[in-house]
Amino acid sequence: MIDDPDIGALRLLATAVREGSISAAAREARVTQQTASARLRGLEQRLGLELLRRSPRGVEPTSAGETVAAWAEEVLAASERFRTGMETLRGEHSRELTVAASQTVAAHLLPGWLVALRERQVRSGGAPTQVRMLNANSVEVEMLVRSGAADLGFIESTSLPEGLATTTIRLDALVVVVAPQHPWATRTDVGMDEVADASLVVREEGSGTRRTWEDAVVSRLGRMPAEPVAVLSTSAAVRSAVAEGIGPAVLSGLAVADDVRLGRLVKVPLRGDAVRRPITALWRGAPRDLSTVSRELLEEAVG
Repeated sequence: MIDDPDIGALRLLATAVREGSISAAAREARVTQQTASARLRGLEQRLGLELLRRSPRGVEPTSAGETVAAWAEEVLAASERFRTGMETLRGEHSRELTVAASQTVAAHLLPGWLVALRERQVRSGGAPTQVRMLNANSVEVEMLVRSGAADLGFIESTSLPEGLATTTIRLDALVVVVAPQHPWATRTDVGMDEVADASLVVREEGSGTRRTWEDAVVSRLGRMPAEPVAVLSTSAAVRSAVAEGIGPAVLSGLAVADDVRLGRLVKVPLRGDAVRRPITALWRGAPRDLSTVSRELLEEAVG
């Protein structure tokens, strides 16, 4: 009698056959190639069948492998229906979601996404999700998601965490801002080297905004920026310090839009290519592990 194979091994087989590569299957499952190979060999031993022919160019299914992979796809589809159905049953009693977001996302994007999510759920006749928001910097958001304290996270950083599923929501441009009385306020543009040499008002270590700017300077100029004149823990505090004339800052265009419109800050165009960073959603597990309500929120975020 053959023991039932585990779902993970069947998913690896189906992906390897579809992609023609064990490494591709490993990436999708977020395991090492060695782990994927071992699990596939274990599946072959358990079934007593050769399922894959391996070569330097990748893998090809044997005739038995094609048949088993087709059956595996049916099992995986049934498993997904079961998971979705269980989430729906649980959702009849309680739909809760904990979202951790970096400051720019929490202040300027997430509220609109949550309003759209609530309207969607009301239109469909479902119970609105109870959402708990955690505001942190990008490094802290990653830690909250990795520990299970948050179901879904949003960060603004060019450095994406390993071992978590991620998807890019949009791109956000960083801009240089100064007080109206600052010498740069009347400039048509400013070079990256000038900004890198200036003592800026910056966010704390772990901030996605600060990391993105430092990465851009290192990439384009081959060196780190000058030491900051002040290090503050929130974008609001940075904006206030810039308005008081303490120094320039590089911040998200989303975060400074209102201050620029009101004349409290002046945006100075950065010469050359804009510095952009992705706004990224992240969660534990693989893409398939995203809960239904998290998927709904991401759909609203992407628009």
